[in-house]
Amino acid sequence: KQHPPNMSSPIDVWLNTTSHKGLLSLIKGLRNGLVYGAKIRFPHALVMTLLFRRSSFEKMATFVLQATYQHAKNLGSFVLIYKSLLLALKQLEGRTREAHSAISGFLGGYYVFGGNNPINMQINLYLLSRITIGLARLAAEKNIVPMPATDIFPYFGATVWAIVMWLFEYHPQVLQPSLQASMTYLYHDSNVWDGLKTFLLYND
Repeated sequence: KQHPPNMSSPIDVWLNTTSHKGLLSLIKGLRNGLVYGAKIRFPHALVMTLLFRRSSFEKMATFVLQATYQHAKNLGSFVLIYKSLLLALKQLEGRTREAHSAISGFLGGYYVFGGNNPINMQINLYLLSRITIGLARLAAEKNIVPMPATDIFPYFGATVWAIVMWLFEYHPQVLQPSLQASMTYLYHDSNVWDGLKTFLLYND
């Protein structure tokens, strides 16, 4: 049955007036984690598989779907655990504290993202780069360290690329496999061809 414009269904009314919004937010958080994880991982896994994997269509499709499932499951699980712990700590102490976020993140991170696998490694490394910059900015905002007088980003970029290229050329085994594959494609595969087709159209 369709409701007239500007009229809410009983479920809509209940969702917006219930005293259990904290619990309902856990369900919505789980849903958002599953959706976001799938949206982020599926196109990435698809592109990386098409570029760097040489196997049957069935095996490549299975890899893409498994990677998407794991990313979505992990992100959805973390959101559910994190928000559940926040809610529990608030109920225990009667108020919200900054430490609650750190405690909940630690426990959720240990349980969900503590497993050493390619998906977790990539997510953890992504976050490590972001929090390193964030902590540096916070330290400057709190006057723990002085704000740079000049733009230091060029030196930051130069240092990152100097280190990664040195590691790739002389110690590639310590780099993440997906990074190794990407850099091999860019820097080593471009040294090899046997004719016009393998020079411009595709690699051997």
